[in-house]
Amino acid sequence: MIENIIKVPEVPETAVLVGVVYQRQTPEKVKEYLDELAFLAETAGIKTLKYFTQKLERPDLKTFVGKGKLEEITAYVQHYNINMVIFDDELHASQIRNLEKVLNCRIVDRSMLILQIFQLRAKTAQARTQVELANWQYMLPRLTKLWSHHSRQQGGKGTRGGPGETELETDRRIIRNQITLLKRKLEDIEKQGQTQRKMRDQQVRVALVGYTNVGKSTIMNLLTKADVFAENKLFATVDTTVRKIVIDQVPFLLSDTVGFIRKLPTTLVECFKSTLAEIVEADILLHVVDVSHPAFEEHISVVNKTLGEIGAADKPIILVFNKIDLYKDEEIYDEEQDKVTTKVEKLKAMYIGKQPLALFISAVNKENIDEFRRILIEEVRNIYYSIYPNYLKDMGYEQYVVEGE
Repeated sequence: MIENIIKVPEVPETAVLVGVVYQRQTPEKVKEYLDELAFLAETAGIKTLKYFTQKLERPDLKTFVGKGKLEEITAYVQHYNINMVIFDDELHASQIRNLEKVLNCRIVDRSMLILQIFQLRAKTAQARTQVELANWQYMLPRLTKLWSHHSRQQGGKGTRGGPGETELETDRRIIRNQITLLKRKLEDIEKQGQTQRKMRDQQVRVALVGYTNVGKSTIMNLLTKADVFAENKLFATVDTTVRKIVIDQVPFLLSDTVGFIRKLPTTLVECFKSTLAEIVEADILLHVVDVSHPAFEEHISVVNKTLGEIGAADKPIILVFNKIDLYKDEEIYDEEQDKVTTKVEKLKAMYIGKQPLALFISAVNKENIDEFRRILIEEVRNIYYSIYPNYLKDMGYEQYVVEGE
C-alpha cells in the first residue's frame, strides 16, 4: 500500500522559501507573498530561515528557477542542512523530481503546504474526508516521482516496462479506487447535511466569510459566546460551525466557515463545496476583513472572486473591517477635501454609507460592537419579516410590517 506523500512532521523542520517575481509584479509584492507563505509554514510547524526570489518571465520547465538561482539555493541548503524547500507556486511532478535530485531534500509547493495544514486542522468526519480526497487528487498526477527509482530497472520477458511500471499502475488504480470511495462517502455525508439545512430553511442564515486569519472565529465567539477555536494562525477553522443566536428577540443562525486564501488549491475548493454550501445557502454574508493587513484590499478581491466561483457573489453582504485597533493611523492631507484628516477617517469615508454596507470594529477590544449588532439585526429583521411577518408585528416591530398585511 502506498503512503500519503503529505506528511505531518513529527519534529520541527527547517525550510527556505522560493518565489518568482513575474511581469507586472514588484519585489515588495513577492516579499509580501513569501511572508504569507512563511506564516503558512509556521502554522504547519516549520521554521523558515531564508527567502529566495528571482525575476523570470516564466518558470523554468525543469527546475522552476534558473540554473544560477538553483545553485545559490543548493549551496545554502547544503551548508545549513535544510530539511525542506517550499515554493510559492504549484510545481509539476517532473519539477519536484528534478529539484529533489539537485537539492537532496524535501520539495514542497504552496498547494501541498496548504493541504498539510488542512490535514492538521480537520476535526469532523466531513472535513477529514474532504481533505483526504483533496490529498489523493493532488497526488495522483504527481505519482510518477514516487517511482522514479524503478526507471532504471529492465523489464523482463512478457513485460512492457518492468516492476516499476507495474507497481506504478497498481498504485494509480489504488488511488483512483480510494478517490471513488471517498466521493461516495462525501455524497452520503452531504445528503445528511442537506437534510439538516432543509430543516433550517425557515430560519434566517448568516455566514461569516473572509480571508484566512481575519478574526471570523473571534467574532463568532463574541456574538454567540460559544467556545469556537480561535488562534492567530492561518486556517485555524476548517470545519463549519453553526450556532443559533437571538438578538432583540429575533433568532437567526450564524455559521463560521473555512477561510479563503490566495492560490487556494482547486482540489480543496472542489472537495469543500458541500461545506461551502453554508455560504451559498446563507441569506446574509458577513465579509470579515483584517483592515490592519497592508494587502487587505487584495484579500477582499480574493474573497469576492472565490464567492463568485461558488455562486454566492449576489448575496447581501456586510463588510466588517476587523482589527481596527491594529491599524496604523496617522494624519494625512486629503487633497479632495482640502483638509488635514487621518488615514482611518479617509478609509471610513471610502466605505461607510456605500454598498455593500460597511463598518469598522475590533472584536478583541469589543470596539463598535453595539453598532455592529445593530446593523446586523436590522438586516436580519428585513429578511425575517418575509418569513414570519406576524412574529415581528407581535414583537412590536411595526415599521417592518407592510401596509395592508
